[in-house]
Amino acid sequence: MDDFEILAQTIKSQIDKVKDLDDIEKIRVATLGKNGNVTSLMKKISTLPSEEKADFGKKVNDLKLKIETMLSQKAASLKMEMLKSKFLERSLDMTIPGPLKSVGKIHVITQVINECVDVFSKMGFNVVEGPEIESVYYNFEALNTPQWHPARDLHDTFYISENLLLRTHTSPVQIRTMEKQQPPIRIISAGRVYRNDYDATHLPSFFQMEGLAIDRNISIADLKGTLESAIRAILGHDKIVRFRPHYFPFTEPSVEVDVSFEGKKEWLEVLGAGMVHPNVLRNVGFDPDIWQGFAFGMGMERIAMLKYGINDIREFPRNYLKFLRLF
Repeated sequence: MDDFEILAQTIKSQIDKVKDLDDIEKIRVATLGKNGNVTSLMKKISTLPSEEKADFGKKVNDLKLKIETMLSQKAASLKMEMLKSKFLERSLDMTIPGPLKSVGKIHVITQVINECVDVFSKMGFNVVEGPEIESVYYNFEALNTPQWHPARDLHDTFYISENLLLRTHTSPVQIRTMEKQQPPIRIISAGRVYRNDYDATHLPSFFQMEGLAIDRNISIADLKGTLESAIRAILGHDKIVRFRPHYFPFTEPSVEVDVSFEGKKEWLEVLGAGMVHPNVLRNVGFDPDIWQGFAFGMGMERIAMLKYGINDIREFPRNYLKFLRLF
């Protein structure tokens, strides 16, 4: 083994023992630097006889190339080990369960609306919708509530202009439907309504569902049978339903519908209803001597409170996630 091979083996042994990039640089300077071993050998070429220069120079260049290759490979290996070490420090342990992601819930009011829609749809009612910004005509006058009528005081609301307002009930949808569709009609409409209420038991914005049925020979018995079946399907089959006389300008006769709780010890009003007033039928071009119908309306917040035992109506608009996740 000549001196070049011995030197190459020595340098290789040094490189194999290196643990960081700083030591690689030290070896590079010691061998290939300005005063390094290989550089010194290259300087020696000029002092050799002409016949020895070529062979000696070739051996020096081969040694230099071999050292550069070994240094480059070792540096690349050290960099890869460093990357692996950093990756392991920052990587996730795939065996540890990840953080739980929050899953959204359908709002309790929407759940109740969907359930009511399902109940009435099975009875043959179709779902219709209407605008929340209504004209005075559709919200009041077409529903037998002219400007002088005292019932308007019960529907004090938010006016946008003299003839436009935020609807106080979903009843205008009934008028719009009857204007476009000939009987028989069976519809329900749910949506947001607005009233200028400020007490602790009412909200200025709430959700309401109304229903309308128009056909020949409809009587109040049809109204009672429909509502009794629907209420028991929504609130429980053990509920007792009571009808008592009331007044609404757009129905005649009109009733309030109560539901019993704790046997018959406590009654609570859940909705209003009645037979469609003849004037309302005339306003949409229906002959009241041929067509009759019934209508009803109920607040979705009240139904939700009764169904789930919620005792504060203000919980619904708060969007408090812990509350909403209960249902």
